[in-house]
Amino acid sequence: MSIGLRRVLAVTAAISLGLGAASCDSALQSSSGGSGGGPAPLPAAAGRGAGRIALLLPEATTTRYEQFDRPLIEKKIKELAPDAQIDYYNAGQDTAVQQTQIDAAVKKGAKVLILDAVDAKSIQASIQKAHDAGVKVVAYDRLAQGPVDAYVSFDNRKVVELRGQAAAAVDGTADGGETITTNGSPTDPNAADPNTADPNAADPNAADPNAAAPSAVDSSASGSEVSGRSVPLTGQDFQLDGVQRILAGAQAMSVYKPFKSEADVAAQLAVDLAYGQEIGGALVPTTVTSGSSDKVPAGLIAPVALTKDNIKATVVADGLFTVAQICTPDYAAACSAAGLQ
Repeated sequence: MSIGLRRVLAVTAAISLGLGAASCDSALQSSSGGSGGGPAPLPAAAGRGAGRIALLLPEATTTRYEQFDRPLIEKKIKELAPDAQIDYYNAGQDTAVQQTQIDAAVKKGAKVLILDAVDAKSIQASIQKAHDAGVKVVAYDRLAQGPVDAYVSFDNRKVVELRGQAAAAVDGTADGGETITTNGSPTDPNAADPNTADPNAADPNAADPNAAAPSAVDSSASGSEVSGRSVPLTGQDFQLDGVQRILAGAQAMSVYKPFKSEADVAAQLAVDLAYGQEIGGALVPTTVTSGSSDKVPAGLIAPVALTKDNIKATVVADGLFTVAQICTPDYAAACSAAGLQ
């Protein structure tokens, strides 16, 4: 392995993986389904309604949460258990709000929490309280600390690998060129916050003109300014502007995470746990250890390197974005060259 590649991989491995941002919507929303279908509900115990599931997401600014994760999870739960009741909470990137929401969900009678933690460490006490009350917890996307019953996310080692390989392929980097990293919110173990991307970046104008700039997420890549230099960026979570930068050649790649697969596994785990069924090994075939040293059954989904060559076969084919959304007038020529138009 070349010195440059080792440097890139080392830097990339230090980047927080995943997601982050901010939202001001912390209201609770509820929906209840009809009867019939799905697993037969168990008799209500200790005042808990049969099949009540709370979905707790960290924020709503990042594209994925409201547009993809929430509707996909809710739809799958309803397909599996039409009589299940879903309570939705959004923490607005506020740990204290999320702690209060967990308490509210437990009090309201949730049997299972699908939790994407704002702060994986600070939420531990709330998870312990839920566990002590007999409530199951499915950690979603971020591995929260505490007695979590199951974890579903993407293979973060593979995410690092894909981004490191892309950064190493940048002209000059593999031969000792520099890297510029953009990291974000320290409270999020998997992510960078686009609002704090620039203060956490190295000085781009002091960097090698061929330097690679691995960003934790596409939103951080959009917040990275490199004046007068052509700096190929890498990212993940394929926001629309990230896809467009890839087409235009302003971003080398992103990491495509098929959210539907993640959402489907989380929903299946939650329904199984809510109705007293054993969670299957096919859903959680491995085990991971959290920051609190808890060993958690886990399902880790493989990500895919998103480049201009496979945009049509990934984000378009899977319904994340339409060609019309991607190929605005500013990107028409790039879209045509990539075979999207």
